[in-house]
Amino acid sequence: MSAETPPPDVSPAEGASPPRRASAGPHRSKASSEAILDAAEALLAEAGYGGFSIEQVARRAGAGKPTIYRWWPSKAALLLDVYARQKLQLDQDDTGALETDLAALIGGLWRFWRETAAGGAFRSIIAEAQSDPAAMAALNGFMAERRHHIAGAFERAARRGELADDIDLDAVIDIISGYAWSRLLTGRIDDDPAAIAHAARQIARGVVRPGWALT
Repeated sequence: MSAETPPPDVSPAEGASPPRRASAGPHRSKASSEAILDAAEALLAEAGYGGFSIEQVARRAGAGKPTIYRWWPSKAALLLDVYARQKLQLDQDDTGALETDLAALIGGLWRFWRETAAGGAFRSIIAEAQSDPAAMAALNGFMAERRHHIAGAFERAARRGELADDIDLDAVIDIISGYAWSRLLTGRIDDDPAAIAHAARQIARGVVRPGWALT
């Protein structure tokens, strides 16, 4: 699988429909940008990652491929914006225990992936990153900015005195992310409170201080 290569900045072939939107130059036109993102989201939902291409997005949006590549330098960059426009609202309330905080966080993330275009977009971003170093860099940057969702649960646990003194928070966040990603990639993100609670308990058991009673 190879990443798509941006085309030279020439007009696309005639005959595509709907009619092309006029180029907005280097600055994004809000209307054109939204039309492209709408087209990308719809194409991803209908055709999946295998049928997703900048050419197809351009055709649906009535935009030129050079315009899309001017605003999104790679397919991964466009997919990340499709993901980011979905409104992730995770329950960040303090449940009183790390174990139940983690269960709420994982359950909320899976619901977000199931009920919005985000699940398909994120699967596609991960796939694209396997063959495109630029996509991998974009994915790493994107995830670095969002680690606070998980880190917040551990900050609360630390204030409650739950955590062992020697935990490696970066490693623990990677473990939680890996668990969530593996379930997404294998289509196992159903609403299953018992499975989520079990996983959260196993994770919490590895990081709480000795003698701390789990819920």
